[in-house]
Amino acid sequence: MSGNKAVKSDVVDSKEVFKGKIIDVFHDIISLPDGRTALREIVKRGSASAVLPIDGDGNIIFVRQYRHPAGDCVLEIPAGIIEEGEDPLLCAKRELEEETSFKTENIRLLTKTYSAIGFCDEQIYIYLAENLEKGKFNLDEDEFIEVEKYSLDEAVEMVFDGRIVDSKTMIAVLAYYNKLNLKK
Repeated sequence: MSGNKAVKSDVVDSKEVFKGKIIDVFHDIISLPDGRTALREIVKRGSASAVLPIDGDGNIIFVRQYRHPAGDCVLEIPAGIIEEGEDPLLCAKRELEEETSFKTENIRLLTKTYSAIGFCDEQIYIYLAENLEKGKFNLDEDEFIEVEKYSLDEAVEMVFDGRIVDSKTMIAVLAYYNKLNLKK
């Protein structure tokens, strides 16, 4: 393989150019390995937790909600922004109950990812939740959610035929599928 060697760049200057409700945008000037500088636009969002809930029959519990950037209702796993000082695991537990009305103590990290690593700092911690118990819904006032269940095989098929288009959900479904197949 040829090409330039990947090395970490230092931030020479950083200026906030937009402050919004859920994102802030910065212009960062970074140093390149050859001594030049380059502009990078960075969306600062903070981290989030998501959870893949598995019911007693092995079905995955999803939420369907309207996502304005997609212009449609999207099937995804429960997720939410980690509040300042909050542990990602506690956020996952909170979002699970708020959005699906289920809760559990049997929850563990499945994987983590960046939502759009080329320009956004949002890291998403993806948890697996099993042994669910009934809790209570606690939706935000601007959340309108439908809860749906699908088998793992149906969910994998929906990833590949385009019915699941949310990246964190795709990653969660495929990571869980892989985890189960490694046990066989």
